[in-house]
Amino acid sequence: MFDKLLIANRGEIAVRIARTARRLGIRSVAVFSDADADAIHPGVADDAVRIGPAPVNESYLRQDRIIEAALTTGAQAVHPGYGLLSENADFAQAVIDAGLIWVGPSPKVIEAMGDKIRARELMAQSGVPVARGSAEPPSDSMQALAQAEQIGFPLMLKAAAGGGGIGMSAVESADRLGAMFDAARSRAERIFGRGDILLEQLIEPARHIEVQIMGTGDGIFVFGERDCSVQRRFQKVAEESPAPRLSQAARDRLWQAARRAGEAVDYKGAGTVEFLVDPGSDEIAFLEMNTRLQVEHPVTELVTRTDLVELQLLVAAGERVDVRDQEPVGHAIEFRLYAEDPETFLPAPGFIHSWQLPIHDWLRVDAGFDAGREVTRYYDPLIAKLCVYGSDRDQAIERARQMLAEIEVAPVTTNLQFLRRLLDIPEFLTGTYDTGLVARSSTAHIRQRGMQRS
Repeated sequence: MFDKLLIANRGEIAVRIARTARRLGIRSVAVFSDADADAIHPGVADDAVRIGPAPVNESYLRQDRIIEAALTTGAQAVHPGYGLLSENADFAQAVIDAGLIWVGPSPKVIEAMGDKIRARELMAQSGVPVARGSAEPPSDSMQALAQAEQIGFPLMLKAAAGGGGIGMSAVESADRLGAMFDAARSRAERIFGRGDILLEQLIEPARHIEVQIMGTGDGIFVFGERDCSVQRRFQKVAEESPAPRLSQAARDRLWQAARRAGEAVDYKGAGTVEFLVDPGSDEIAFLEMNTRLQVEHPVTELVTRTDLVELQLLVAAGERVDVRDQEPVGHAIEFRLYAEDPETFLPAPGFIHSWQLPIHDWLRVDAGFDAGREVTRYYDPLIAKLCVYGSDRDQAIERARQMLAEIEVAPVTTNLQFLRRLLDIPEFLTGTYDTGLVARSSTAHIRQRGMQRS
């Protein structure tokens, strides 16, 4: 096992990785920008290195400075966390070329799964169910329309080189496709450096359920599934494990498909295979594979009593890891606390003066901020992940209600009001929700407020 680890990330995930490293006797190195000079994560690590100004492309995306920081501090390994450079195959290869250990799957796997079209083809060849979609990215809007007529509306436009909701948009009809395709291609080029767009059948309504896998070299093992259907703009707000009201037959199909996906690329380390599930038929369709740790990994850790970061480090170091499929025990729910307007979900950066979080043995808080810190405009506005555990889902929800009533973070604007409101939505309480939950409930809430004012 290596004895010094550089964490190529920031915020709560950098803090979380550093704590596991310390428990294992591994010294950690943090990197920080000028905007994060007084952040929590540089102080939690054993060493910290400035890597540039506040803008992300001048600091956290500077591969050369991060690798230099690892070499000059004597770190032997690099953990990318999630986001930023975590799914950048070129960075992974540069880390390896510098003689360092990359904590994650191989650059070849990252590259294959980072291309959504290539990933679809590989999954289909491996027997993993996929939705109808493009075989090749259309070269222009006319070709996109021809493909769309074969796939059918509604459909999804997805950046072939992108990940998460930022590279996705839904198209309801042919008359809107041309303009939306051109906009999606321009956005993909700007954000991901590649304008290729995949057209794919939009399964609606749908549940967004993902399966946590761990490749150890001895096989692909499954650590349960998570329901991630509470989303705004295709980006997650709350997640839970196990997925509520999921038939055993659907669960078996999900686990089997995720295992096949991992085996298809000889996956090593922690990864997540995401699916859309038809709530009526329980049929599943591959969405994407995330070749990294997920934001919502704490709920899996709570129900499996497993430290996924520890397993990542052991696998990366070439240690023998004796694990098996992990059936979840109890129920866990994660609520993402953002600095954002609870009505529009737009970022609302600002200072935190009051920071009051309850302490319970059933509550886990992964935070990158506390009192006196600023949520800046430069980075993702995630403040903390609030994770509750219960013996069953009903108890987890009651504990969540208690926790959200006790928390206070001010004066920065947060989505706390929305998270509290979520626990009053019948669909969520009964576990019968899908990815349209937030849009429907927000529309109903705005309409109700308008009636009260009139």
